[in-house]
Amino acid sequence: MRNSIHWSLLAAGLSVCTLLAAQNAPQTPPKSIQERLGYPPTARLLIIHADDLGMNHSVNRATLEALEKGWITSASILVPCPWFPEVARWAKQNPGHDLGIHLALTSEWTDLRWGPVSGAGRVPSLLDEHGYFPLDTGPVAKNAKMDEAEYELRAQIEKARASGIDITHFDMHMAGMVVSQELYGLYRKLQKAYTMPILLERNGTHGPPPGLSIDASDALVDRVLSIEPGVAAKDWQDWYRAQLTPLPPGVYQMIVHLAYDDEEMRGATWDHPDWGAAWRQHDFDMVGSAEFRQFLKEQRFVLVDWRELRKATVTSVTMP
Repeated sequence: MRNSIHWSLLAAGLSVCTLLAAQNAPQTPPKSIQERLGYPPTARLLIIHADDLGMNHSVNRATLEALEKGWITSASILVPCPWFPEVARWAKQNPGHDLGIHLALTSEWTDLRWGPVSGAGRVPSLLDEHGYFPLDTGPVAKNAKMDEAEYELRAQIEKARASGIDITHFDMHMAGMVVSQELYGLYRKLQKAYTMPILLERNGTHGPPPGLSIDASDALVDRVLSIEPGVAAKDWQDWYRAQLTPLPPGVYQMIVHLAYDDEEMRGATWDHPDWGAAWRQHDFDMVGSAEFRQFLKEQRFVLVDWRELRKATVTSVTMP
């Protein structure tokens, strides 16, 4: 009997010691995104991404050329826009390119306007007084009913899907899905519903709304880089170089806006020089320049796309 009690106490003591040792053992840090994709921890992964595909023919010509030539690695589509059919046709003829959905509840140009694909009568809270999406995100945050916003955004996704587009990710037009906590919640809901990676950075213009924080694992991108108003044309490439050079190891997305500075684009953006025709020509010239591509090689950036990045989170993408 005494031996039995002795051995029971000894076993209990060993169990406690084992548990304490396990608790005090150094924890293995989680693998970084680049390590989970098979790259060394020192790697700097870069997505060069073009917004607004489908907006008009000028945007489409420049963006699709950049995709075909490998100057950019990804683009996202404005499904409600008039030149969406051209993108859908191109995607069928050129499979394998990285195309996401640029979830849109705004229409920012004075004369080139668009509205919901689900029909104005179905989502009245998303419309301005002219029957289009609002010019800016403020009215959306103030007036949009979340059930109507969800209905419309699902309609955009399903329209792209029905057109045969292999959707690789979701992102947001004018950062419109992070301008309120309600819209951000909808953004995350769509992410889960479609098992789809979303563009989300830990902080910054594409981060969560004020008052909310996210786990490191929720953001596949460490930082989004996008040129802002105030940079002179002669300094365009220098601005990008200055932003990219000091970046530490991690995953980054550089957002560009591509088009030709032609009559069509000048007409669409006549009173909106920021992100307008000349601006988009500057971005197009930069990504296509041999000097910029050489800079990226010298800096040892690894160019990736969302098709690759989503492997860090899911093994397959399902559509409800």
